[in-house]
Amino acid sequence: EKLSITTSSQSEPNSTQSISKMMKLAVLAAAASSAAAFAPAQQGRLSTAVNGYENELGVIAPTGFFDPLNLSKNISKEKFDEYRTAELKHGRVCMLAVLGYIAPETYRFGYDIAPGVSTYDIPNGVAAIDYIPALGWAQIIFFIGAVDYWGVLGDFDFGKPDLGDKEEERKLQELQHGRLAMLAILELLRHDSQNFVSPGFDGYDNMITGLPFIYGN
Repeated sequence: EKLSITTSSQSEPNSTQSISKMMKLAVLAAAASSAAAFAPAQQGRLSTAVNGYENELGVIAPTGFFDPLNLSKNISKEKFDEYRTAELKHGRVCMLAVLGYIAPETYRFGYDIAPGVSTYDIPNGVAAIDYIPALGWAQIIFFIGAVDYWGVLGDFDFGKPDLGDKEEERKLQELQHGRLAMLAILELLRHDSQNFVSPGFDGYDNMITGLPFIYGN
């Protein structure tokens, strides 16, 4: 059951429009602040010229070399490598986050996240914030922290393909998929948050409106 916030009938349209504008501005601001994720890693000496980076992996049409905040200016190669590692990590997390939005719409594991609280009882999306008990949050925070701090997931040889001469192509694909996922999760959060405040504002019954086939439609 979705939660709803009641407002007066006269102020509801203006409130919904204001919230929609704020959500969209938040998405644009977050996208702008993550612009460094689109700046490629430097392979040579320090340079403030675009020519030093415009042919590096990750610089593709239509954006080309995209660093509107000049975060790549006057920094060392080590800092560039740090930015690239952060970009990869954020992209991978966002790819998982997008799947985490889609999968619970159609399937739940059914285990108890806390005594007496099944995953079947937890709504999807931002509505879950009010339903997850303290023990559930502790599990989530500990697991994410352990993975980030100790790197417990590691580097698995199992299932790793022999890319041969396609290694650079696959690296570019991972970068692009991660970048797309970063934008996708921002829009999912915006849309879901607006739907949480004003249920049914979009006229759809399901949250993932762009993939009707996952609901059997």
